[in-house]
Amino acid sequence: MPRDQILERLRERIFRFAACKLSRDAAEDLAQEVLVVIEERYAALERVEDLLPLSLQIARFKMMAAHRKIARRGENKQVSVDDLPLAASDADPFEQAARRERLARLEAALAALGERCRQIFRLKLEGYTFPEIHKRLNVALNTLYTWDLRCRKRILEMIDPDGK
Repeated sequence: MPRDQILERLRERIFRFAACKLSRDAAEDLAQEVLVVIEERYAALERVEDLLPLSLQIARFKMMAAHRKIARRGENKQVSVDDLPLAASDADPFEQAARRERLARLEAALAALGERCRQIFRLKLEGYTFPEIHKRLNVALNTLYTWDLRCRKRILEMIDPDGK
């Protein structure tokens, strides 16, 4: 059997193997990637008996690598923006009123905080990291961590004095 036919049959077999765990498009992509690896690195192998187990092993390794990458990036834990509670347009009136009350308490607590705490919160909300904030405020990093902890405790006490 010519190598082209062997590779075509291998592609079909790899696709069926990958399709049981992946979407159709991902399985097709994986099959192509495996064939590229076989062509580049294992061109000397000619027999189906050698190529089939090798191709399935490469496919397994590629699938495991893809799963690790997804887990590492947190892509498997992403939530649709439409599913978030703030995006819900049909929230009941009690929930909307509770949200308005929490927002009013937060605004009042922020207004009652000292300038240093408001500045730290503003810089954090603008996306600055603690090392960047400590350079901007010209204070020691540990001092900044302490200030931040105290500010967060203070605002939590002001928002919810009962600690619920």
